[in-house]
Amino acid sequence: MKKIAIIGAGGFAREVTWLIRDINRDAPQFDFLGYLVSDASRPAEHDSKELTLGDFNWLDGNNQVEALALGIGSPTSKIKLVAELTSRFPKLEWPALIHPSVQFDRSTANVERGVVLCAGSIGTVNLEFGEFSMVNLLCTIGHESRIGRCAALMPTVNISGGVVIGEGVLLGTGAQVLQYVSVGPGATVGAGAVVTKNVEPGTTVVGIPAKPLAERK
Repeated sequence: MKKIAIIGAGGFAREVTWLIRDINRDAPQFDFLGYLVSDASRPAEHDSKELTLGDFNWLDGNNQVEALALGIGSPTSKIKLVAELTSRFPKLEWPALIHPSVQFDRSTANVERGVVLCAGSIGTVNLEFGEFSMVNLLCTIGHESRIGRCAALMPTVNISGGVVIGEGVLLGTGAQVLQYVSVGPGATVGAGAVVTKNVEPGTTVVGIPAKPLAERK
């Protein structure tokens, strides 16, 4: 089995651990070693301290680790960490982690490295999951949709067909994006928002229909 460590030690990191356990239940693939954090001397309140191996320097010269997975939901943090870790440790693998309950047409899909697809999510055909993107619990994704690099879909997001989600986008819990709409890189869609037209890069939109925060004041 491939020895894997998870970047991050908070709640989502523990959920990725569960995801790995469920993958192993059907066909053992990974040996989970523990969590790695940016600063082991300052653990966050909800971190799993007892399973934290150390900071990223722990990886230097440690030959037992073969692969890494991101246990962090924030797209901004993911972009920063991916740049650092792939540069410092280019030989380590970033396997895609797909829960056994996830459904989509794999014969027409493109799933890149570091992708995390969580339990209960359903997609259809001709999907693209950019590297290090994350789809949380119970999301739905329509045909020909593209999920950009390091983008994050929180639980119960609904994406219709032909949608383009840019790099580093955050879609809040329960957000909906209607057919053939694009959400530009770095944008944030608030929880429960309904996106009916294209969202400009770096914009935060909220509400039904979703509008930029400045227009909601």
